[in-house]
Amino acid sequence: MLTAVKRKYGFVFTAWKLNLAGAMEFRLSFFMTAGMMALSNTVFLFFWAMYFQRFPLINGWTLSDVMMVWAVSTAGFGISNMLFGNTLRIAFIVANGDLDLYLAQPKPVLLNVLVNRMSLTAVGDFVFGLVIYAWFGQHTPLGLLKYAAAVLLAAMIFTFFNLLIQSLAFYIGNAEGIGYQMFIGFISFSTYPTDIFKSWGKIMLFTILPAGFISYLPVGFLREFNWGFMVGLLAAVTVLGIGALTTFHRGLARYSSGNRMGLRG
Repeated sequence: MLTAVKRKYGFVFTAWKLNLAGAMEFRLSFFMTAGMMALSNTVFLFFWAMYFQRFPLINGWTLSDVMMVWAVSTAGFGISNMLFGNTLRIAFIVANGDLDLYLAQPKPVLLNVLVNRMSLTAVGDFVFGLVIYAWFGQHTPLGLLKYAAAVLLAAMIFTFFNLLIQSLAFYIGNAEGIGYQMFIGFISFSTYPTDIFKSWGKIMLFTILPAGFISYLPVGFLREFNWGFMVGLLAAVTVLGIGALTTFHRGLARYSSGNRMGLRG
């Protein structure tokens, strides 16, 4: 059984290794790209630090809580786009007929698409998240375990949400524009304290644009364990995952070939 699993999914680790090797071939570009993303994140946190100097408490949120929001969201986004770098390019791949290259291979189509690219900027996000945790996180075995779990859950939400939005390309044609706008909105709201939003805005963050589940992790899971929040979080991840996978595979069934000729290892 293990041999069969390795034969079917062994290409995933090979793809990750080749992606990293390809990135490291141009080391200067790799480190500059990752470094610039980390610097960009630092600028945002600088302004948050300035704000909390004037207002130390915002609806129960402290500077440490906001920093941990960034520690979770950036690391989760980093993992998602390091391991599944094509998540944000599915609409482009479908619209340009590049999906034909993956359909011709004896591998699971979706997994093959996702792992064949690594985002260099995501490396900077991931490292940045770890640095912020090292600075503001709970440095205990339990604290580290909870942080790792929070990052993994955030990565799953990022992956499934982007897959769902990008898969709309099967149904509405070129969905790059809407996919990018939804991604920007999602990434922005996932780095803001959820309690600054009220009424319908807060409801939207836990339903239509489920970024609230990421931004509330530092309070509802890392600071203190909230059973209601965790049940809702796990339910949201499950529903989002099923919805994303179903949308992609049903869209794949109606996909028309782009008549692209090419080879991919």
